[in-house]
Amino acid sequence: MIDVLVIGGGNAALCAALMAREAGASVMLLEAAPREWRGGNSSHTRNLRCMHDAPQDVLVDAYPEEEYWQDLLKVTGGLTDETLARLAIRASSTCRDWMRSHGVHFQPPLSGALHVARTNAFFMGGGKALVNAYYRSAERLGVQIRYNAPVDAIELDGSRFVAARIGGERIEARACVLAAGGFESNREWLREAWGQNERGEWPADNFLIRGTRFNMGVLLKHMIAQGADAIGDPSQSHCVAIDARAPLYDGGICTRIDCVSLGVVLNAKAERFYDEGEDFWPKRYAIWGRLVAQQPQQIGYSIIDAKAVGRFMPPVFPGVKADTLPELARKLGLDEATFIRTINEYNAACRVGKFDHTTLDDCHTEGVTPAKTHWARPIDTAPFFGYALRPGITFTYLGLKVNQEAAAHFGGKPSQNLFVAGEMMAGNVLGKGYTAGVGMAIGTAFGRIAGTQAARAAHTARHAGAAIQASREEEHATS
Repeated sequence: MIDVLVIGGGNAALCAALMAREAGASVMLLEAAPREWRGGNSSHTRNLRCMHDAPQDVLVDAYPEEEYWQDLLKVTGGLTDETLARLAIRASSTCRDWMRSHGVHFQPPLSGALHVARTNAFFMGGGKALVNAYYRSAERLGVQIRYNAPVDAIELDGSRFVAARIGGERIEARACVLAAGGFESNREWLREAWGQNERGEWPADNFLIRGTRFNMGVLLKHMIAQGADAIGDPSQSHCVAIDARAPLYDGGICTRIDCVSLGVVLNAKAERFYDEGEDFWPKRYAIWGRLVAQQPQQIGYSIIDAKAVGRFMPPVFPGVKADTLPELARKLGLDEATFIRTINEYNAACRVGKFDHTTLDDCHTEGVTPAKTHWARPIDTAPFFGYALRPGITFTYLGLKVNQEAAAHFGGKPSQNLFVAGEMMAGNVLGKGYTAGVGMAIGTAFGRIAGTQAARAAHTARHAGAAIQASREEEHATS
């Protein structure tokens, strides 16, 4: 019998498999996707948010635990488990040497990469290179890896894991780690979670999926139905404003529109609806998908002028370009009169001080609603650019309740041999909101914890089984 069965194929699953194997357990990893699409959403990541008290290799200055915690507290609005959050934060300061031992390389951030040289360590080659490095290491260590292996059911004895099922196939193991992602690719579940709005629209019908098409939430739904304790709001997710021309799946990082804080964002009525300069982009970029989702037709338009060009990472698609604002309105299909009035009112409200996109500067608006509290400069220099935006779901926050040992809970009590990592439990830390790189911090921390604990549980079960067998043999010999 296998010691540890890991269900999932992304960062958290791989961390769990590697740690369990290093602890001496026999390990099998089941990835629902085919080999060429392995890695889930982790393939689209770029960096890891890291606590550090002094400069460390690719990280400059310091990013202490308390500042990290306050950043997380702010974006989640307090919807987070402090104990589990701080566990992940502290683990982020010590995991990189282990990651390097499995072939992951780091590099300084590219110019214009969200001002995160101090807080985030970037993967050389991105998430795909990280995933490939982990798979190579797993194969070298003897982890059994199966692709095209979507688990659709878990067999339990109370809260104890017994076996996983892939259709008619049954796979037993002494312990199991669930790391199979959220339900962002399940359109029906998204529709159910978001419901119908006051305009009669079904917002989820207009969502694009930034990541893998294989995260259907089958195991998550199954486990909740089996009595596992759930945590989180099904409508909350890592939801980013991305280019409306992005593909339905796997658009990844290159479809994100990063110029929001450098201009204004309008809705389908050509009206502004939120403060574009509220805070630094790494802390606020993940609120914009939800904001756009709440607008008519679930669409927005990021408008900038020539002054913004070169100050943000360009997306894969060029913006709609025009020499005049009326021309831009027409090209975007927005009401020209309202568009011009909105821009003029914003321009007139700008109080330009010393513009500095790397700090919370003093460029702000007065007398316009919503206000723009930083980086407010008139949109008045041709050429002008517009990007149509749609909500891009990366991963959902509804998950399974865990403790510091990453154990799944049933009726408030932890399982002895069933553990959860990655997106399937991220809602314990992320009730809402997001800050760049924290998803990888959670997945890495709890993946490693889950793998270690699963190996320990398997070791206990193996020795208990051996003792029972020896006792039976002794009884048989004396009878």
